[in-house]
Parts: sequence; structure tokens; C-alpha cells
Amino acid sequence: MSESSSVPPEAPTTDICQRFLFADDDVRGEIVRLTRSYTDTVSDHGYPPAVRTLLGEFLAAAVLLGSAIKYDGRLVLQVRGDGELNLVMSECTSEGAIRGIARFEKVPESADFDALAGEGLLVITVDSRRADPYQGIVSLEGGSLAASLQTYFEQSEQLESWFYFAVDDNQVCGFLLQQLPGSTAASDDGTREQRWQHLVTLAQTLTTSEMLALSNEELLHRLYHQENVKLYPPREFHYQCSCSRERTARALVSIGKEEVDSIIIEQGEVSIACEFCGTDYRFDASEIALLFQDRGDLLH
Repeated sequence: MSESSSVPPEAPTTDICQRFLFADDDVRGEIVRLTRSYTDTVSDHGYPPAVRTLLGEFLAAAVLLGSAIKYDGRLVLQVRGDGELNLVMSECTSEGAIRGIARFEKVPESADFDALAGEGLLVITVDSRRADPYQGIVSLEGGSLAASLQTYFEQSEQLESWFYFAVDDNQVCGFLLQQLPGSTAASDDGTREQRWQHLVTLAQTLTTSEMLALSNEELLHRLYHQENVKLYPPREFHYQCSCSRERTARALVSIGKEEVDSIIIEQGEVSIACEFCGTDYRFDASEIALLFQDRGDLLH
């Protein structure tokens, strides 16, 4: 493997996504590693191991998708199905903030992807500040999140892609290979497809333990030491919830004065906890009155 960039052996943070490019092929890749942002997302929710693992995959996938789909805003990846999970969702902003959540009524009894997700849809939403929102939808395929993502790119982007995820209690890792638009000549003579299959076949020798233990440079050397690979500097990510008191107040206004007043009469205050981070926002009667008074002034 050739080193044509000056990337230090160890990244300065434990939450990174790092791009690599095959100089002699129309193929790129990304490796994502999340530790603190992953544990911050799952630690306070009491998720069973199977749910933690799947949510970890979703966090890594959101980062990988963000590297493949250019946007300025936020990217949301979610499954709504009829499985043991009512919802599993992850979000990544263009500034590198990530968060996620899983919902279920009964503690899931299975670690199987199909049992957890059910027969649902994988929905990718790009909420851009500079363009209209975009939504891509694909049916859940292949018994894994990785297989479903591969189907999405094949159908929606006409790009061959390969995903791999590895998760333990403290870390989640993701690996992406993806074809880039290539020359017609390479496509016609079969070279492009042969090279793609060669690189994927090597990637498929990856094990979970290697993915979790090896550095990105060691991993690429292990897989592609005979290839001309350029590894780019890593990009950092972090856990951050987008909730705020102001957004919560707007949510209360949307509920309506009558219903909010009934809560005040019954409980003396309104308390709303963020489902993602657990922050508890409390509003007393005077704050509620001022909130709807301000709203009324705006309406007039």
C-alpha cells in the first residue's frame, strides 16, 4: 500500500471517519470508528445488547452515508417496520454531530435483523439548508443493514457498494467500498467489474476482531498491501443532541393552549424530557402563560 498523504499513525480522536482511494481504480472507501459518541448515545437508555449493536450500526451508517452523499444540514437514517423495534434511527449533521435512538414496547428477544426490523422500509432523508429535502426509500433486503444499504445504492445511485459493520460494548466501526463513475472503455472490456470484485473479495476477508482492533492504516495494509491506496486525513465526529428549550417551547405551542393548560392544572407544571439525551425541560404556569401570550402577539 502506498502512502501518498502525511497522516499520523494514530488519529487525534477516537471518533473519526477516514477516506481512502485506490489510485489505479474507480473505487473509493471510508472507515468510520466511533467510541465516545457511540457510548454517549446508548449508555443511559438500558438497551439490550442486540439493540445496542443495531443502533451502533445505524450510527456508523449515518456517518458513512454522509461521506457518500454531499449535503449541508442533516442526514437521517431510519427504519419503520413491523418488527420487535418500533423505530431505530440515527442522525448525522454536516458539522459532524451524531445522535440516535431505538424504540420498542417489549424487550426484543432476538438479535436477528429481520426480527428486529420486520418487513419495513429503510428511509434516508437529507434535510439540506440549501436545497429541498430529499428522501430515498428502499425495502429491507438481505437480512442486514449492510445489505439494505448496498441495495439502496445499486437502485438509487447505480453505484456498486459494499458495507461492513463491527460493534462491541465500547466501539462501533464501519467499512465502505464504493465504485466511482468510471470510463466507458473500462466498463465495456470488463476490467472495471473485475477490479471491483477483486477489491470486494479482499474486503470480505475482514473479521470483526480485526475491524475493532486494528488501526485504519494496519487494516488497509492487511487487505490491500499490493494495491496503490491513498489514505486521507480523518474527519472528527461527536455526539450532540439538537434539542433545546426553545424547540421544546415551540412543540408545546403546537400542542395547543387548551391541552397545555390542562397539564398545568393537573400537574402544576409541564415537563418534557428529550427522548434522545434525557434532558428534562420544565415550564411552570407563568412561563406557559408568557409563551402563549408571545404567540398571540405574533399572530396579531
